[in-house]
Amino acid sequence: VPDDLLLGLKFIFGPCAVPALDLVDQRSVTRVISPSGRTAYQVLGSSGKLYTCYSSCHFCTCPAFGFSVLQKSESLLCKHILAVYLSQAMGACQELTVSEEQLINILLADEEDEG
Repeated sequence: VPDDLLLGLKFIFGPCAVPALDLVDQRSVTRVISPSGRTAYQVLGSSGKLYTCYSSCHFCTCPAFGFSVLQKSESLLCKHILAVYLSQAMGACQELTVSEEQLINILLADEEDEG
């Protein structure tokens, strides 16, 4: 990424820009697609935990999103959502096709982790 673009990303997205680019570089973003066309993104975080992101509604299951974005309104997004957007723009997403049932299990597993 050219320096001027990196500076722009840091200016707009703050401290999550560089960690998000690291996630893209590590190819940590996977687009999960079901036969019906439903999609979600899974991002392997730097801690080794897998987070599910929904670019269509701008949401991530990570604690930072819940705290910094939803509770405190300190940020526009977390590094995982930014990594999804950047990987889409750069064509750097992994792709995984799953059945409808597998996608439901992925989504329900995230709900159980939160509860």
